[in-house]
Amino acid sequence: MKQIIKTISHPKIFVYTVIWLMVLTVLGTIAQRDIGLYASQQKYFSSYITFLGDTIPAPGGRFTMIIILVNLMSMLFKHNIWKLRKAGIIIVHLGAVLLFIGSGVTAIFSSEGNMVIYEGAQSNYVDDYHKMELAVVNTSKKNLDEYTVFDQPLLKKSNKLSHENLDFVIEIIEYYNNCKVQRRTKSSDIQYKGMMKNFDLIKLKPEKESAQNRSGIIYKIENSDSNYDGIYGLILGQSVIQTATINKQNFEFLFRKKRTYLPFSIELLDFKKVLHPGTGIAKSYSSEINLIEDGLPRRVLIQMNEPLRYRGYTFFQSSFIEAPEGEATVLAAVKNYGRLFPYISSIIMAVGLLVHLVINLPRLLRKQMTGNK
Repeated sequence: MKQIIKTISHPKIFVYTVIWLMVLTVLGTIAQRDIGLYASQQKYFSSYITFLGDTIPAPGGRFTMIIILVNLMSMLFKHNIWKLRKAGIIIVHLGAVLLFIGSGVTAIFSSEGNMVIYEGAQSNYVDDYHKMELAVVNTSKKNLDEYTVFDQPLLKKSNKLSHENLDFVIEIIEYYNNCKVQRRTKSSDIQYKGMMKNFDLIKLKPEKESAQNRSGIIYKIENSDSNYDGIYGLILGQSVIQTATINKQNFEFLFRKKRTYLPFSIELLDFKKVLHPGTGIAKSYSSEINLIEDGLPRRVLIQMNEPLRYRGYTFFQSSFIEAPEGEATVLAAVKNYGRLFPYISSIIMAVGLLVHLVINLPRLLRKQMTGNK
């Protein structure tokens, strides 16, 4: 066991992994030019294994960070470090370990998206920036709509989706990260239903910035014992809702950004923007909102560099939309479970450095005085 700890706690491991992180940073920065920021982040930093040249496997950012964390933690199991004069080093290591744990919590559990709210309207959900979902809504209930939602990892080609709320099966025919709608020039197959009777989804090369992609899905409804068995298509932002009546129940099929519902609502009372003189460029903008929870409103002002923090969420004034139906605010919403870890770990490491200096300063001064003599 001593030999194992000695091996995995060797300082060279820390040095080599830090150098590799620097290499990943360079590779990710260069790749961003060709594949975009989000794809580069996923390939090099949010992965356990990445591929150089798409063929050579190499440690990804997460795997490298785990190696550093194990190396730092194993240092604390060395017997020769548990001495009074090394108390500062121990504290610094504890702070660094806490920092890496916090980054792991942030990477795994945190989420981010946005809220688009028009003046006079309110919203209680956040749209994810990148992930999609297929929602099947049963609108036959008198007092409520019943949602059955399938997340993006389930929307793989040939995957069959079923649920106890549904009397039919949905088979995924195709999933496109980016596509366009194109009118058919020939008569369609009898199996095509809805939009697919007159239009088709054409796969496109993904854009560098994921926000510019328009995702689409082709799916098949089967075993419904109705005339609605067939092949359907949906695309992000589709204005006409796809509906079906199966076993005397009305369903809507929605393909949209993944939604995270909040235990409160935000109502936009007034949106204001200030332009640079003589231009149409916004200098600053702010949103006066009602934060509504349990029916009780609380007025709050969100503006640039002054976000709203509530219930673990942070809402930043991100952008705005000017449309014929009115102005809308765009709030970036972030839920970061590891938000406090960097502050706490930085304080701990600062204290550790101070303790190390205080403990070792007298010895250094004595050596200095002895050398002068």
